[in-house]
Amino acid sequence: MSVSVRPAGVEDLDELAPLFDAYRQFYGSESDVPAARAYLAARLRAGESTVLVANGASGPLLGFTQLYPSFCSLTLAPIFVLYDLFVSPDARGAGVATALLDAARELGRASGCSRLELSTAVTNVTAQRLYLAHGWQLDEEYLHYELPLPVS
Repeated sequence: MSVSVRPAGVEDLDELAPLFDAYRQFYGSESDVPAARAYLAARLRAGESTVLVANGASGPLLGFTQLYPSFCSLTLAPIFVLYDLFVSPDARGAGVATALLDAARELGRASGCSRLELSTAVTNVTAQRLYLAHGWQLDEEYLHYELPLPVS
């Protein structure tokens, strides 16, 4: 399958929102396509994230990845946090995830990033194999912590 990747724009929201909603459901969130659409619209309009979308030759979106800009004070350089990666179930195994990861790497390089970071569920073994096969390295030096805060 021929896959092309490009940055998403607000004109993609109607097609992108259901994919983003499916991604959220994969990680245990309740389905809410309007909220997913509003979230993506806010990020895109404010320039707070970059969403890359993958299309097949026939045109429909097959998957996406969302990258958030951040910085590393140790390398004194920008980084991207690859927070979301999702491929439509009927497009899995066709190279869509590889195309998205390659495009994310190239965007990071072009943006002067010192690295890309991501995290995935401990149980998401399929994604872990994909990341390792594409040169991502498991961080064995630092532990990741989070502090849940109530959403008001």
